Amino acid sequence: MNWLQLLSLKRFGDTEKRLRNLQDESRLGFEVDNDRILFSDSFRSLQDKTQVIPLSQTDFVHTRLTHSLEVSVVARSIGRIVGEHLLQKYPEIQKEGYLKTDFGTITAAAALAHDIGNPPFGHSGEKAIGEFFNAAKGKEYQSFLTDKQWQDLIDFEGNANGFKILTDNSSGAGSGLRLSYATLGAFIKYPKESLPKKPTSNISDKKFGIFQSEIPVFEDLTKELGLIKSRSDQNIAYHRHPLAFIVEAADDICYTIIDFEDGINLGLIDEEHTLEFFIKLVKDTIDTKKYYTLNNKQERIKYLRALAINVLINEAAAQFIKNESEILAGNFHSSLMDRCKYEAQMKDIIIISNEKIYQSKEVIEKEIAGYKIIGDLLTVFCKAVINDLNHEVTSYDKLIYKLLPAKMQELPKNYYDRLLAVSSFVASMSDSYAILLHRKISGNSF
Repeated sequence: MNWLQLLSLKRFGDTEKRLRNLQDESRLGFEVDNDRILFSDSFRSLQDKTQVIPLSQTDFVHTRLTHSLEVSVVARSIGRIVGEHLLQKYPEIQKEGYLKTDFGTITAAAALAHDIGNPPFGHSGEKAIGEFFNAAKGKEYQSFLTDKQWQDLIDFEGNANGFKILTDNSSGAGSGLRLSYATLGAFIKYPKESLPKKPTSNISDKKFGIFQSEIPVFEDLTKELGLIKSRSDQNIAYHRHPLAFIVEAADDICYTIIDFEDGINLGLIDEEHTLEFFIKLVKDTIDTKKYYTLNNKQERIKYLRALAINVLINEAAAQFIKNESEILAGNFHSSLMDRCKYEAQMKDIIIISNEKIYQSKEVIEKEIAGYKIIGDLLTVFCKAVINDLNHEVTSYDKLIYKLLPAKMQELPKNYYDRLLAVSSFVASMSDSYAILLHRKISGNSF
């Protein structure tokens, strides 16, 4: 891979090449990506989607939206540090007009969108969609789908749904977000289709990031960016865009540190654990005199959190720079944070978070409710769109159909696209809207 291709400003539908030297410096193309994501309906819905504690009524807990904003800021910082190094190493990049801030802007935009395809109710939302098709009423549709189409549904993946949202052009020419290919490339953590499932230990094979419906646009993207195939057979799988490693690192840093902070603020984790684990990260940078002047728990936690994030930003950038040649060659197969010198400390924090936060009674109770809500919504909407396809629509189906967004009133004439469209629609809902709609279809809103 080479950086001049990887930094492509091309957008879907372009007929002429976009050159960095000819960009309007007052509003660069990569900055437009950030703006389009920020103002999108899909991003706005993240304000009411679970990050850790589902449907929490406290002021402490992060939503998907606040988490995404924080990941974006961290990714921007790592990207700028890396960008400064790359401009020195590859003068041809600078000659084309690229700046270190471009690397920060691309990674910030991709990070801003990194959770945009995630369903309501946290990661249990993905599992609930998959379980509906694999073990519930949705299983009746399997015989109408190919193996890969079926795998898309039973392993419904928020990353793949995010790519679907970001590349949607269903309303015609010029519609959709039309992001730059560089930003789209940085967004894709898992540049492969759903099968074969986890074929290697490569971090890029851990999950999948492309539904069958987006294969054509994905292949155009990989060609433009010069991504390298990771398989020699007919299955679609590529090595990551290098900047995707930075987006992943920013996410790893934020959910490790900030989920832990949420747990402390909610009283799920003792403050002593903060000292024990955070101090290991910040022991070389902490100002102990300043720390002991802070007279309340929240201020002390904020101080340690800020130091920890800064330490990990610099470590992530250092790991990228150290391994950049291997990354470009497609020979780097782990996350940046798995290579960093603080790997053990981060894993210790995650172990505590799993025990005290992710398995807490409040989280489990809300996730159970999410399974029920998502399963019921999929049952009625999938039945309505499939009955419509088969000309077996009932009066009830017609009413349900009217609840679908305008762009879904005319769906393709096949099972896969209809079932995936419904799954994506349910995944797009905020926690509160999913609950409200569930009450309505259950007759409990009167």
